[in-house]
Amino acid sequence: MTQIEKAAAFIKEAEIILIGAGAGASAAAGLTYSGKRFTENFGDFIEKYGSAYMTDMYAAGFYPFPTQEAKWGYWSKHSMVNRFLPPAMPLYRQLYEIVKDKDYFVLTTNVDHQFQKAGFPTERIFATQGDYGNIQCEKGCHPKIYDAEELFYQMDEARNDCLAPSYLVPKCPVCGGNMTMHLRCDQYFVEDENWHEAAGRYQNFLKSMEKKKSVFLELGVGFNTPGIIKYPFWQMVNEWKNAEYICINAKEAYAPEKIKDRSICVQADIGDVLKRFL
Repeated sequence: MTQIEKAAAFIKEAEIILIGAGAGASAAAGLTYSGKRFTENFGDFIEKYGSAYMTDMYAAGFYPFPTQEAKWGYWSKHSMVNRFLPPAMPLYRQLYEIVKDKDYFVLTTNVDHQFQKAGFPTERIFATQGDYGNIQCEKGCHPKIYDAEELFYQMDEARNDCLAPSYLVPKCPVCGGNMTMHLRCDQYFVEDENWHEAAGRYQNFLKSMEKKKSVFLELGVGFNTPGIIKYPFWQMVNEWKNAEYICINAKEAYAPEKIKDRSICVQADIGDVLKRFL
């Protein structure tokens, strides 16, 4: 039996499944942040700000944009390309087909809304790091986030020379200060009521897993923020003797020695592996 066949058997026999998805899952789905996809969508930004800074979409997000018009010119484009315009990618639809009849939950650091688009119910998802579709007060002056879909579509239509028009630049309705993307990048990230409710559902799900035949399915999680998904997964599998661990990653499929007897690590394209599970 191959590693992929063993992993498929783990999932088939599981009573309950926790999916942990990182950036590698969306990259495998086709939502890559570099290469042709970046240069084709952001050629004007690369020309304006320089290829030394605009190397990919991730790096571009840290560019010190000189004005609010410049900042929102970029982020509205980034959100359109990665959040609003892409359909549910086949990889995420395949994953939904694999687990839809199981008791499952999703923990993800991704902010592109792909799980929801693929049919995963919101109440089964904890997106810990935010969402490209929302904005918040830059200083987190109040615990509320705002849906920016209509705003970003308007900015996309009106953008000129990589700049959003001044009349569309959002201001905080409470303190009057600048707004920013709802992404965890500093101490001002807003954990609103919905975030805390999702965190509570996740904790309740973990409690329900402990005594059952469970699978921790880790997809595309690297070592950028391993404390959110990877390390807790390893710890729980080690402590819960009914638990099994599956790690699928193009480059970093690994399990520590103490859980290797209950682990399957597949270093391959995530989409190719998931097709074999169907």
